[in-house]
Amino acid sequence: MSVTGVSMALAGLGAILTAATLVWGLSLTLRDTSVADVGWGLGFVLIGWVYGVLSPALTPRSWLVAGLVTLWGARLSWHILRRNRGHGEDPRYRAMRASQGPAFWWRSLFTVFWLQGAILWFVALPLLVAVRATRPAALTSVDGLGVLLFAVGFGFEVVGDRQLVRFRADPANRGKVLEDGLWRYTRHPNYFGDATLWWGLYIVAAGTPGGWLTVLSPSLLTLLLLRVSGVTLLEKGLKASKPGYRDYIARTPAFVPWFPRASR
Repeated sequence: MSVTGVSMALAGLGAILTAATLVWGLSLTLRDTSVADVGWGLGFVLIGWVYGVLSPALTPRSWLVAGLVTLWGARLSWHILRRNRGHGEDPRYRAMRASQGPAFWWRSLFTVFWLQGAILWFVALPLLVAVRATRPAALTSVDGLGVLLFAVGFGFEVVGDRQLVRFRADPANRGKVLEDGLWRYTRHPNYFGDATLWWGLYIVAAGTPGGWLTVLSPSLLTLLLLRVSGVTLLEKGLKASKPGYRDYIARTPAFVPWFPRASR
């Protein structure tokens, strides 16, 4: 990466940490650390446009990538805001608040907001490469492949979220497991979609000089979704709260969609 690229990357990191600090201040006012989750998608929108503004030249690829990440990030933040409204602080953060006691208010800046900001910045590195690349000047078949993969992932995430919202809105489904629609083929269509669309954005970046070097960015996001903050953490609670969830696990793939296995 050139000096200009390094400067842009540092500017992006500075913008994200500044925004994370402001959201942290809001969390203190609301006494609700869950606003960090609402800010996740918008953080990518911010950093995408920061890179666009600082780029030496804007190409069709620059506008394409900025548009795609804006579509995804704004939709995700709006969805999380609507989902969290009226439900109080997320149990993960309540547990952190209880374990850290009176020090949580300032520790959360580092352990939640700045940590999330640093992860966001690293995951967004393909955006930096794709937005500032001047070669190839025109869009290529590689860009088309990346957009196609993005569309598949975005579709899984949007449809999966909507199906889950409708399922939870019906009081008759309380305590039950959603096994219809996309949820019949994967236990986490939204997480699969999230990972897939970021691999699509990576492919767009990989079609430009040096873009393949950012492969660790979507790899980290996929690892987090599978083993850290996504599937593993969520299913630990679902096994305890939903009696039929263990049978659902036995039948349904965890991440990559496939036909359900026959019940034993």
